[in-house]
Amino acid sequence: MTPDQMKDASMLELFRLEAEAQTQVLVQGLMALERNPTQADQLEACMRAAHSLKGAARIVGLDAGVQVAHVMEDCLVGAQEGRLLLTSGHIDALLAGTDILLHIADAQPERAEQAQQGVPAMVERLQALVSGKAPAPPTAPVSAPVPELVEPPAPAVEPPAPAANTPAPAERAPRRRSSDSDEAGERVLRVTAERLNQLLDYSSKSLVESQRLKPLLDSLQRLKRIQASASRVLDGARDAASTANLDAEAQAYLADARRLVGECQQLLSEQIAELDEFSFKAGQRAQSLYDTALSCRMRPFSDVLSGQARMVRDLGRSLGKTVRLDIQGATTQVDRDVLEKLEAPLTHLLRNAVDHGIESAEVRARTGKPEEGSIQLLARHHAGMLVLELQDDGAGVDLDRLRSAIVRRQLSTEETVARLTEEELLSFLFLPGFSMREQVTEVSGRGVGLDAVQHMVRQLRGGIRMEQVRGQGAHFHLEVPLTLSVVRSLVVSIGGEAYAFPLAHIERMRRLASDEIVQLEGRQQFWHEGRHVGLVSASQLLQRPDGEAAPDEIPVVVIRDRESAYGVAVEKFLGERTLVVVPLDTRLGKVQDVSAGALLDDGTPVLILDVEDMLRSVEKLLATGRLERIDPTGRLLGPARKRVLVVDDSLTVRELERKLLLGRGYDVAVAVDGMDGWNALRSEHFDLVITDIDMPRMDGIELVTLIRRDTRLQSLPVMVVSYKDREEDRRRGLDAGADYYLAKASFHDEALLDAVVDLIGGAHG
Repeated sequence: MTPDQMKDASMLELFRLEAEAQTQVLVQGLMALERNPTQADQLEACMRAAHSLKGAARIVGLDAGVQVAHVMEDCLVGAQEGRLLLTSGHIDALLAGTDILLHIADAQPERAEQAQQGVPAMVERLQALVSGKAPAPPTAPVSAPVPELVEPPAPAVEPPAPAANTPAPAERAPRRRSSDSDEAGERVLRVTAERLNQLLDYSSKSLVESQRLKPLLDSLQRLKRIQASASRVLDGARDAASTANLDAEAQAYLADARRLVGECQQLLSEQIAELDEFSFKAGQRAQSLYDTALSCRMRPFSDVLSGQARMVRDLGRSLGKTVRLDIQGATTQVDRDVLEKLEAPLTHLLRNAVDHGIESAEVRARTGKPEEGSIQLLARHHAGMLVLELQDDGAGVDLDRLRSAIVRRQLSTEETVARLTEEELLSFLFLPGFSMREQVTEVSGRGVGLDAVQHMVRQLRGGIRMEQVRGQGAHFHLEVPLTLSVVRSLVVSIGGEAYAFPLAHIERMRRLASDEIVQLEGRQQFWHEGRHVGLVSASQLLQRPDGEAAPDEIPVVVIRDRESAYGVAVEKFLGERTLVVVPLDTRLGKVQDVSAGALLDDGTPVLILDVEDMLRSVEKLLATGRLERIDPTGRLLGPARKRVLVVDDSLTVRELERKLLLGRGYDVAVAVDGMDGWNALRSEHFDLVITDIDMPRMDGIELVTLIRRDTRLQSLPVMVVSYKDREEDRRRGLDAGADYYLAKASFHDEALLDAVVDLIGGAHG
């Protein structure tokens, strides 16, 4: 490359930097002018930005850029002088011109060539607007393409970092982007993201190491107390020796020992004081170093919003709607890695709000709403998390349409859907591939919906929930960590080892008394915030041996997702800690139920649990019937035995069947007739019913009929064991709903047990 070519390349890079900064000014100003076309300060800012880009394009020899910027400047000057009143059509054209100026010198040749090809039509369109003629409709979209949700968009192109020992060009400093610094006079130094990551890693480890001084200081304090006790013992020995007439040599030894202990105490007191001061200062320095390193990676939330307001506005116009995005908390600081991963889910939620939420102007007018729809996005810090509130004033979710979509997609029956609560219905929106649109459009209907948003938020160790009021709009609440380098966690002991639950995924921690655990539908549960929650053992989930048993109460960590909640029983709570995340070696692949590692203050390694993975593990244990019970001390009792109800008026038959089933490990209850059996079924859980036919008060046919009519019991397996072995008797029992018919005439031990295994499997699944 010749020196002239190198010079041209450098100047072109400078133009790209200036174009990025000035087009941001233009986009923000033009969107403000669309709401207030005569706003003088915004007109002035936009005119100056266009003028600056015209001059910069002339310097680098981009004639096409000069033409576009010049006619844009003419349009804005006309508005300043009152000769032209800006309308939405003018704003569309000016925004399209802004896109061309941004991409005309793009590093990607295809995008730059496409922008160059659109220049003549754009200049003609703008000239027609300035002269008051009706412009031709644009032949290309007015805004840049919006990032797809499935793959997070690439971050905005930043200039490459200068090579080592290569000074930055001093003849002309490029105009910095507004996000590069909060103060106009602050100097900016470009550092690679890799070096920032290394700095944050070292500083976080330094913070952890400094915290190890406190346990050491505590141990020295204990040593000091032991020495004080030893000193008192020696004083007592010396006093006793003085009355016991010990020889002079022994008394001298005692005096020397007392003196040495006193010197040790004095020296230890001095060292403890020095170590205490050093620990305090080292902790402060390590915290300051970590905070400074972390702040280097922190960016204002507005960085992820670049172009979002424009996207909302352009998408609304393409759908025939007028929509405004209001943002609060744009200066909220967040780790740049978190920001990059937030862009795609935020973009989808905003597009979803415009397409599904905001109604057309005609519908809004009929319901008494302003013609312009509003989407509000709030960002704030709370308890070490970034909280995002996204709310629109649209129509909300039509629950009737949602029910129809659920039934149409065969996700549930019409009867079941009719009984679901609003929260349960909304949870279907987060299922993979679910969409309420019957036809695919450019915006919706592809099935890439809220499930992808939820997945990406969970990858950030965060959570999302949705609320809505029909006719008033939807509200999304997102919480993600401010940084991925540290995680605030609850450290617990499981199987004698330390594990950490990220606080963002914990609903509550509590201690369960033994009388709070109940057996419902064959599973251990407890009452929590108005509902029964299943109880599982952390040692079974993580395949750890039972550790120290809890004496009185069982420590439980309540975890949940949108559909279900579980209480995970642990051995003890070790406390809340801020842990520096240490990724696991990639050669290990995905470790079940574990997301990363960390070190505690004393250097003890700890595994950070993947709560979402744990929830899936619980579901697998439930589905296979291998979930083990927990005794009142927290120890495992093994899997719950399957329960069988034997209903027969013959004492001999009842006892025979009961003993056979007990011998195979089943839990057996008996009933003396159909009425007794029906009462037992309504109050307890059973996995199988074995019933006779001829019984007083209620016979077996009536009992089977009642079971099949009850929505809770209709899927319960039923076996009929009867002396009647005629074909019509067998047909009568099966027609009533029995799953198996066994004649007592051909009855023998193995026939009954084989039939039970066929119906419900072994006693422990």
